Amino acid sequence: MSHKAAKIGVTSLVLLTAFGVLLYTTLGESMQYYKYVDEVTAQPDAWKDKNLQVHGHVVPGSIGRQRDSLDYRFEIQRNGQKLTAFYSGVVPDTFKDDSEVVLTGRLTSDGFMATDMTAKCPSKYEAAAPPLGGAPPK
Repeated sequence: MSHKAAKIGVTSLVLLTAFGVLLYTTLGESMQYYKYVDEVTAQPDAWKDKNLQVHGHVVPGSIGRQRDSLDYRFEIQRNGQKLTAFYSGVVPDTFKDDSEVVLTGRLTSDGFMATDMTAKCPSKYEAAAPPLGGAPPK
């Protein structure tokens, strides 16, 4: 191998290593996993204290709010598995019993501490039933 090829190889190795370290340090803290409630409850130790987005449905009757505050405690579930969640802040208008939610935050020993919430109401997005009587309306 020539002296010039060795220089190019060493330079490439140094640049790739520097790029890899920079990418890892930049994305390492901001990386998030997207999981469903039943996936998180199956292996809670694997997800503890990691940045997560957790997807599930609000358990009916589980929404609790402290008087005169914006602190909420509720449960989300999927496939029979439940997870206690905490959120502090203004909730979306569509946040209610049975609504589908995606929470962003961290899983702790007390439950899921959400820092952000997205909610949608299933009935709001369902297609209207076709009219009875055969012919579509004009």
